[in-house]
Amino acid sequence: MNKLVSIVIPAHNEEENIIVIVDRIEKVFETLTYDFEILVVDDGGTDRTLEVIEDLAKIKSNFFYIEFSRNFGHQPALKAGLDYAKGDCVISLDADLQHPPELFKQMLEKWDEGYEIVYTRRKEDKRLSFKKRATSKYFYRLMNSLSDIEIEAGTADFRLLDRKTVDVLKQFKENDPFIRGLVKWLGFKQYAIDYIPDQRFSGASKYNLKKMRKLAIHGVTSLTTRPLHTAVYLGFFFSFISLLYIPYVLYAYYIGKHVSGWASLITTIAFFGGLQLIILGIIGIYIGKMFMQGKNRPNYIIRSTNLKDIL
Repeated sequence: MNKLVSIVIPAHNEEENIIVIVDRIEKVFETLTYDFEILVVDDGGTDRTLEVIEDLAKIKSNFFYIEFSRNFGHQPALKAGLDYAKGDCVISLDADLQHPPELFKQMLEKWDEGYEIVYTRRKEDKRLSFKKRATSKYFYRLMNSLSDIEIEAGTADFRLLDRKTVDVLKQFKENDPFIRGLVKWLGFKQYAIDYIPDQRFSGASKYNLKKMRKLAIHGVTSLTTRPLHTAVYLGFFFSFISLLYIPYVLYAYYIGKHVSGWASLITTIAFFGGLQLIILGIIGIYIGKMFMQGKNRPNYIIRSTNLKDIL
């Protein structure tokens, strides 16, 4: 009996890409000796993505879909795919065709060699705009400078996970999980494959600088408390710096010189006021996460699916 490979595809407004990516996946498996299933998670899109995947499900026995009740985000969509995939391994990729399905063969070869996680590293694509390359570099630099784990530049959610690693991830009950970081945190036997991304087939990228920055902050605060430690170190550092000002004040008082400089005083107050707000903001993010986790809400809500025994 052949091993079953589950292909998980989160999709948000990808109506023009779904048929193309499914066709390419099927062509790849024509040359392989594995059984496969495709699971598309419709993340509350506003275009015809759901209609397209419903039509495909009617004519393909190994094609499944999950429709969310609203847009919950890419990470919850990926988590849903992992939760309901049945394969001996699970390969996740985006629907925009920048993650080439032709890489499956190499990923599966490494899986057969005993690697439990086979992840990909995107080589820098000179065809992308300077802004896009800069935001990507900024994202990984911010993540690694503040996090306890190192996420290599160019890694995304294009990876293969063995069934044992998927089962571990399914046990996680985190609110709004950051799967990219959790996979790295898991350990296991991992292998990296470098690749050059394809051009996006249709539509526009969902990630701009604002969303990349938000994802980085979410990832850091989900994986580590290091920003809180940084806040403490900043407090000690500036407290020490302020002590150096005391000898000058005493000396000026001794020689009868007036200590002036209201402008510098206001600047200092404004600086430390801003620093305090930043530290309070960091603390607030963690408290907010605790508040949301305490509510114990589900990561997503399924509106419809053709998977059995779910609804």
